[in-house]
Amino acid sequence: MMIAQISDTHILSKFSELPEGTSRVENLRRCVADINQNAVDLVIHTGDTVQQGLAEEYSQLREILSELSLPVLLVPGNRDHLDMLREHFNHFPYLPQTGDFLHYTLEDWPIRLVALDSIEKGERKGVFCKRRVEWLDKTLSEEPDRPTLLFMHHPPFDIEPHYVGGYRRQQESDRLEELVSRHSQVKWTLCGHVHCFCQEKWAGTAAVTMPSVAVDLRKYVDEAIEQNPLYVLHEVSKDGILDTQIKVVKK
Repeated sequence: MMIAQISDTHILSKFSELPEGTSRVENLRRCVADINQNAVDLVIHTGDTVQQGLAEEYSQLREILSELSLPVLLVPGNRDHLDMLREHFNHFPYLPQTGDFLHYTLEDWPIRLVALDSIEKGERKGVFCKRRVEWLDKTLSEEPDRPTLLFMHHPPFDIEPHYVGGYRRQQESDRLEELVSRHSQVKWTLCGHVHCFCQEKWAGTAAVTMPSVAVDLRKYVDEAIEQNPLYVLHEVSKDGILDTQIKVVKK
């Protein structure tokens, strides 16, 4: 199974006068066009889809993502507004239209896909409260033998040098790690938020974060590709192997 991951697109509205508004739209459009030309089964967006959670930003995002010729899964980031996200993507049947969280599970793929909502209004840090962990424990317990991919916005682990502790609640992330470690069927974890590429072993999974699609927000990207948008391709095998590569979209 081939998954394209995009993240931290931070799309602005069509009416924004900020110069990065135009460039972020172009960055995402180029990634979408490139994904359409590759043998990809599914796109996962790991959050911060827009900049301020405004209706006009989500309208712009929806227009761009509608160009994808394959399914796209969304999980919210701290920049997102849950009600606006639900409203503008209510045509995505997997998105829950009620409730405090935007968790969901997809069962009709070769692997099980589980989205965990890690955001809370007014909070920049990742939130893995008791209710979220209980939902995840119950969800994972329902299919203990099926290889599972977990995705969320906030990484629940350190990334040197700039992402150490301060972007998550330590006790909560420790609780989440303990839980996932008990569910050995969870083979892979995909995250966003940090705007840089990282591969880690976390809670027994192969965990990956990716650079922001928005070129102006990326960290630690090689100078040779720093002006080109990129996304990440994950080839996922049922036996737990994750082959990850950065896909640079050149003009």
